[in-house]
Amino acid sequence: MTASIPRPGKIIAIHLSYASRADQRGRRPAFPSYFFKPTSSLGTSGGVVERPAGTELLAFEGEIALVIGTTARRVALDDAWSHVGWVTASNDLGLYDLRANDKGSNVRSKGGDGYTPLGPEYIDASTVDPAALRVRAWVNGELRQDDMTAGLIFPLAQLVADLSQHFTLEPGDVILTGTPAGSSVIVPGDVVEIEVDAPTAPGTPSSGALVTTVTQGEVPFDDRIGSLPAVDDLQRTEAWGSREAAGLPPVDDEPALSPELRAKLLEAPTAGLSAQLRKRGHHSCFIDGVSANIPGTKIVGTAKTLRFVPFREDLFARHGGGYNAQKRAFDAVNEGEIIVIEARGDDSTGTLGDILALRAKARGAAGVVTDGGVRDFDAVAEIGLPVFSQGAHPSVLGRRHVPWDVDVTISCGGATVQPGDIIVGDGDGVIVIPPALAEAVVEDALAQEIEDAWIAEQVAAGHPVDGLFPMNAEWRAKYDAATGPSTSSGTQK
Repeated sequence: MTASIPRPGKIIAIHLSYASRADQRGRRPAFPSYFFKPTSSLGTSGGVVERPAGTELLAFEGEIALVIGTTARRVALDDAWSHVGWVTASNDLGLYDLRANDKGSNVRSKGGDGYTPLGPEYIDASTVDPAALRVRAWVNGELRQDDMTAGLIFPLAQLVADLSQHFTLEPGDVILTGTPAGSSVIVPGDVVEIEVDAPTAPGTPSSGALVTTVTQGEVPFDDRIGSLPAVDDLQRTEAWGSREAAGLPPVDDEPALSPELRAKLLEAPTAGLSAQLRKRGHHSCFIDGVSANIPGTKIVGTAKTLRFVPFREDLFARHGGGYNAQKRAFDAVNEGEIIVIEARGDDSTGTLGDILALRAKARGAAGVVTDGGVRDFDAVAEIGLPVFSQGAHPSVLGRRHVPWDVDVTISCGGATVQPGDIIVGDGDGVIVIPPALAEAVVEDALAQEIEDAWIAEQVAAGHPVDGLFPMNAEWRAKYDAATGPSTSSGTQK
């Protein structure tokens, strides 16, 4: 900080604020959420930042930093900007290798020494329009980020007003206002430049170039003390900005369920579908013992699997906390997928609650099927996420289960379920359909529904069911004459 600007007592950063970044991440928050960074993370232009030994995913984030000029406590939105003294550039550096055990708080992943360089110049906030500021970032001279505050989900003044509701913002405090799309991984030797300016203001006030050089650290983390670096393809994708940038193979864009097949499965009842599966020799397609939290619910989707193993104290200590398998499953579920949970039929503990249900709903999940219990049962139903389960139970994770695996073959309610299997559930229960059989099974089930509707009409007209249900040759001829030749042979219900 300069001599005229107080050193901050606190640094507050927002998780997600630009529409371009939210669209890149596939989630758009309804309200801002925040985390703190230590003041020891402050740096200045021309400094260096170390990528620790044994890590790979250090990422830059070009951001606009607001520096509080006058004390703000419970300020109105219309008055909030007057409490901002200065605007400058910042680089909200983060180490994705350490996100797993600090997800949300970002204590270790974003708190490293030099991970919050600011400057070099500070723009008088009273001379600029907060809705017309620009942030740009270059890596080795190549433009990587370029966005305006007009693209913010939450206006800058809203952040000041919101935070001031909860605690006092004091002169010198810094608010990091989020990064737009384009943030990515940097490696030792890279030089990052961030600039904030007001291109439409008189004189085009600018922060100048905030320059940071990446160096390679030599001291590894001590595995006897705390969390170690750990990465997976999700972290690589989010750190680099895309699977392609991370060097990962593309995900097949062809939906596992075409809109046409999904529509047919929504129309066909599970009873009819299961009958067609049994005709083909599939007698173990039922997920037994589960019922819907929302009466009348119908779910259709592809399985994303989550496996719990029986509780054991030492295993739960290693696998139960932090960014565990349960959280990863709900964070990574895709639109139209159904999270299917193996809980070994144990209904004496919850396998999800309202927070995870909210996350699944926001991700576009088609529902959840668990052969265990559900915590916050009424709240989950109010969220509107369809859940088929053994029922309600108030306990939290750690009573009976250890979250263990995602995207593996599991057993749920006595049925084997593989990732990508087609799950259909309604008031009669939940069934598992092998994808290769789905088209033929649903076509025959729908044809059977037409036949059964005709039979019901005959029964309603007073005909006895003997010889009609299932149809004998005489009734079959009548049916064919009334509707055209049938390909269905009828099924006893």
